[in-house]
Amino acid sequence: MKLILASASPARLATLNNAGIRPIVRVSHVDEEAIEKNLPAATPKELAQALAQAKCEKVTQELADSHELLPGTVVIGCDSVFELNGKPYGKPQDAHVAKARWREMMNNTGTIHTGHFINYADAEGQLHSTLGTASTDVHLGALTDEEMDAYLNTGEPFAVAGGFTLDGLGGAFIQGVTGDPSNVVGISLPTVRELLSQLGITWTQLWNSAR
Repeated sequence: MKLILASASPARLATLNNAGIRPIVRVSHVDEEAIEKNLPAATPKELAQALAQAKCEKVTQELADSHELLPGTVVIGCDSVFELNGKPYGKPQDAHVAKARWREMMNNTGTIHTGHFINYADAEGQLHSTLGTASTDVHLGALTDEEMDAYLNTGEPFAVAGGFTLDGLGGAFIQGVTGDPSNVVGISLPTVRELLSQLGITWTQLWNSAR
């Protein structure tokens, strides 16, 4: 059993590593902006799922083209979208955008939606797929202007949906979460476990899968 993570996110990789899984990382390089433009009516949850599927399918196709999609290979694609007041928020492009978003988010509750799409090549090489989206409510506290500037200077907010982290420097600004905490980091471990079981794979089969 070999697991391929179709994501460049170090937080997703660290979350899997901490759970006993050592995936092989293959970055998809999908054009996320193009996908979003092609889905103007999609909800934040639908958008997260569409992006996750695009990442997984592109990496799966690349593996197949290079004859690396061997029996027992699992490919997981994930993508997260932050929703506040019904609007989707991805990674902030600059400091001005990040600050505007935080002021809207402060003392408020938003929702992180993470889409998951899994492809599995079985023992005969046949491909099977499953998907699911996890949603977790995030309660953000108030930040001073000084805290905002200091956080922006770290560069961390520009790499994550919504412009904050739970597992990094931004964790102190989050008052709490309702739902799966790993989903806020970018990959819901309980959701992945459930999706794998639909494909006949137990979670423990993937422990140290890349070794």
